[in-house]
Parts: sequence; structure tokens; C-alpha cells
Amino acid sequence: MSQRIVVVGGGFAGASVARRLERRLPEADVRLVSPDDYMLYLPLLPQVAAGLLPAPAATVPLSSRLRRTVLVPGRATGVDLEAREVLVRSITGNDQVLAYDRLVLAPGSVTKVSDIPGLREYGRGCKTLAEAAFLRDHVLAQLEIANTSTDPDERDRRCRFVVVGGGYAGVETAANLQLMTTELARRFPRLDPSLVAWHVVQHHDALMPGLGERLGEDTRRVLESRGVHVDLSTGLSAVDAGSVTLSDGRRLATRTPIWAAGIAPSPLMGRLGVDTDHGRLVVRADLSVPGHPEVFALGDAAAAPDLASGPGAVCPPTAQHASRQAPVAADNVAASLAGRPTRDYRHRDLGMVVDLGGHDAVAKPLGIDLSGAAGAAVTRAYHLWALRAPSAMTRVATNWALGALHGASAVRLGFLQGASGRLADFEHTDDYLDPPQVREAVGRLSG
Repeated sequence: MSQRIVVVGGGFAGASVARRLERRLPEADVRLVSPDDYMLYLPLLPQVAAGLLPAPAATVPLSSRLRRTVLVPGRATGVDLEAREVLVRSITGNDQVLAYDRLVLAPGSVTKVSDIPGLREYGRGCKTLAEAAFLRDHVLAQLEIANTSTDPDERDRRCRFVVVGGGYAGVETAANLQLMTTELARRFPRLDPSLVAWHVVQHHDALMPGLGERLGEDTRRVLESRGVHVDLSTGLSAVDAGSVTLSDGRRLATRTPIWAAGIAPSPLMGRLGVDTDHGRLVVRADLSVPGHPEVFALGDAAAAPDLASGPGAVCPPTAQHASRQAPVAADNVAASLAGRPTRDYRHRDLGMVVDLGGHDAVAKPLGIDLSGAAGAAVTRAYHLWALRAPSAMTRVATNWALGALHGASAVRLGFLQGASGRLADFEHTDDYLDPPQVREAVGRLSG
């Protein structure tokens, strides 16, 4: 009987594990649980939202990477570690149970939502492909409505956009969308481009503090030179249908509060009944779960020891670590099945890149601060390299060239119809079950 391996999560981490397992264990029954049939390259989502890239450009089809792995189109909503069973809610809404001999957890992360009045109802995100497409439609709709409105207050509300979060995702979202709205506003006959206002609200005293003071200041200068209002040491206090209230008491009229203030591990990690660290599953250096050597976890959802940084350090939730943990996790699954010793994960972070749209970017490869043309060149080159798929690389590079010649696309695709826009609805954060609930659901299915 072939060994049953279930991989949860179809991102670059999970898909890379499955692909390597195909080579390491050609006789194994490998199942990949994912609601989508593609790997999503998250750093390109701000450019999808800004119309610079079409949605498929930020993806790599799983069918192009996997040959023998069976794709289970659904979401793992719970795991019974004792029974070694995964409960899966399929994309049709039906539940099924997958038994496993080895389990690999790589479900990624979701938007971290604070307990701020109105945020869950009115906050908009840019963490999934659907959210990016929805956000683009929403922003375009605001400009179109403002163009036809005769109410000055309404026009002001529609033309103001507030991004809460001055980290990598928030800065890239604000920077790329600001360029799009400024360009498109000039095409509307009754809309003054000077009405379009963007705000970045950051609770910290610097933008992207992980990149250092110099690059944070370079980024701030770029944004402010475009007219973006940067509010540091400021938080969000409340959101309603037509405004946001900041921690300093200011109330900004807006129909577009964009929440980009961090990420949280998949809620599945907190439902397993084992130790977590700030929501991330605690794992050993070989990526196995203490007390459950048949379970491995990696990526944003795992708190893996960062051996390259010293005792007590934990790998940050970055795509760089997730992609490099994948071969270690796959090799350790194969080793554990064969009764061989596993190996520890060790990798030193190579730096970060931040695309500010147009010809602007900042980067810190190998600890070297880069901005301007040099930063943009390194950033674009890194993104193409990270895609790892020739078709995806060609698609992205071609659309960058078209964008440089013709600007961003100004077509709404209809995603506003029938969609609430709520973070929980797009990211399905309310779908997960505790082990007793999993056993109850499995019992119903088997009965």
C-alpha cells in the first residue's frame, strides 16, 4: 500500500513540497489541498490592483508544476491529529475526509484584523487575487461616481483613499494605486485630478522599519513628492461607511479604507490543539511538530527556528523563507517514511525589495541599500527570478513593457456585483473547526 501524504496549501511552499515529493517518492499517494488551481505570487498583487498587471500574471498554474499529485479543490477546515484525518470543504460546499500517513501544513497567512469598530465590515484588503481584483474595480468605480456627482462632499469622499499600514504591502498598494488614480483622473472630463488624495497611516514612527532608516525616508520622500499624505505614529480608531477616524482624532471622509496593517497565520493553526507562537505553529528545526513527528509545517503558518540568526530567533513570515523551507520539508517527509534522520532548516535572509510603481523602488539585497533606478532594476529582476516559471516571467515582463508604453488598464471587470468586500468573506477566516468539531463532522460523513 502506497504512503498517503496530504499537503495543505497550494502556494509556492506547498506546491514546491508536492513537486519535490513526486521525485523523492514516486510511489506515494500525494494529495494537495487548495481552493485555487494556481500558486499566487503575493508581491505582485498591488500591481494587479493598480491595473498594471492582469490577474493571471501574478499566478503560476499548479498543472504546470505538478504531474502525479492529485489536486483536491477545497480548503482544509480542520485536522484531527490523533485520527490522522483532514477535513476538507470542497469548492462546491461539500465536506470530505482525507486520511494521511504524513501531513504537511503550508496554508499561508491571512490579513491580520484588529478589533477596531467597523473594520471588519468596511475595511478592504489586498491579500488574495480576488481582493486585488475587487479593490481595483472599487477604486475605479469611486472615480467614475465622482465624475458624475454634483455634490462636493460626495466627490471628496469618493476621491480620498486611505491605506492603513506602512509596511511593505501597505506602501506598495498605496504607491501603485496612487499612480493609477492620478493617471486615470485626467481622463475624466468633469473630475479635477487635484481632488484625488491618498493617505498612508502608519502606527510606527517610520515606513517599513525593517528596511532601515535611510530606505524608509527615501520611500517617504517618493510618496510625498507624488502628493501622498504620510501620517506616522498614527493609528486607526474607527471605520464607518463614509469615513475613518484616526488615533489623533481626525476624521477623513472616504469610501475606501484599505487595511494593510500586517498578516496573521492561517486560523487553521490555532485549531489543532498544539502549541503556537503568536498564531504560528511551533515546529522543530527540521520543521516537524513536537509530539507529532508525522506532521510538518512551513511558511507563514510555522514558527520555525532561525538557526542562522542565533538561539531563540524565529524565521520571519516571508516568501523567501517559505520557498527555501519547501525542499527541506519534502526531504524530511521522505526521510521519516524511510526511517532515516531528518535535517534542519538553515537559511540567512537575502533582503527585501519594494516596488513603488513607475520607475521607483527601494531594495536591500544582502544588506546593501538601493533606491531609484538601481533599486527598481533589482526589484524587477528579483520578481522575475522568484516566479521560476518561464511563462509567468514572460507574461509579467510583457505587461510591464505595455504599462510603460500605455499606462494602467482602466476597465472595471464587474467584481463589485454580488460581493460584500468584507475581509472574512474573501479570506474565509470564519471557516475553521476545532478537533472535536472535526470529529463530529467526520462522524456525520461516515454515518
